[in-house]
Amino acid sequence: MKLANVDGRAVLLTADDKGIDVETASGGKFGPGLASVYENWDGFRAWAAQSPAGPDTAFTRAQLGPPSPSPRQIVAIGLNYDTHAFESGFAAPDGLPPTFTKFVSALAGPDVEVALPADGDVDWEVELVAVIGRTVTRVTESEAWDHVAGVTIGQDLSERISQLAGPAPQFSLGKSFPNFAPTGPWLVTPDDLADRDDLALGCAVDGETMQDGRTRELIFPVARLVSELSRTITLYPGDLIFTGTPAGVGLGRTPKRFLQAGERLVSWIEGIGEMRQSFVLEED
Repeated sequence: MKLANVDGRAVLLTADDKGIDVETASGGKFGPGLASVYENWDGFRAWAAQSPAGPDTAFTRAQLGPPSPSPRQIVAIGLNYDTHAFESGFAAPDGLPPTFTKFVSALAGPDVEVALPADGDVDWEVELVAVIGRTVTRVTESEAWDHVAGVTIGQDLSERISQLAGPAPQFSLGKSFPNFAPTGPWLVTPDDLADRDDLALGCAVDGETMQDGRTRELIFPVARLVSELSRTITLYPGDLIFTGTPAGVGLGRTPKRFLQAGERLVSWIEGIGEMRQSFVLEED
């Protein structure tokens, strides 16, 4: 199942550019927005499994918003691929990798224009993003996927100068400028994927491939992340977990390479689709 946010309304996809409006098809039982759907995810899944019918809703990509538009928490994970840890100058973590937040004000849909801070170095980080479907506290790894509504694509855009400024790094601030957390194009439920733990992912800048990896290379895969995080924090329906990025970021290149105004970033994950960002210089 694929679930999209079309102009703030929950839409079940029937094709890439068509779907069924959830509130209309359910007679008002679910929707109209995505947040209420995640709050009653089990009920919604049971209803959706009955193959609901309704008039097709046509939409364009410009109408797509983030698949979970109002999470209480956005949790992000660093150094969760061996190759990315190495290019960043770190050993692969033994325990839970570095964990930080991207503030909700950075959240955006899949195809947005991003303003680059005039005095910054903005980098790309394509990531699989898990969307929580049930409240999670101290769940076991074997049960963790049952608490995930689905997955989507995310870009953990990162302004490296402010992120790494001392006396201690400011990860959350450096990664939370406006539109620095684009997600989409829609949520895909795990059962709709050939292998939920092994998906190809990557990104390209102006057609040049920068990252090319597979989620099977995650040090802490989705289920283990959800389980480990839930030992400390409570995860709520609609919350997002950015699971980490593979090698190929601009900071790890020689010479370093950062995004420029006028460039186009395309990110993809197998079985989900792609996102597209364009970049302009921030106005004074």
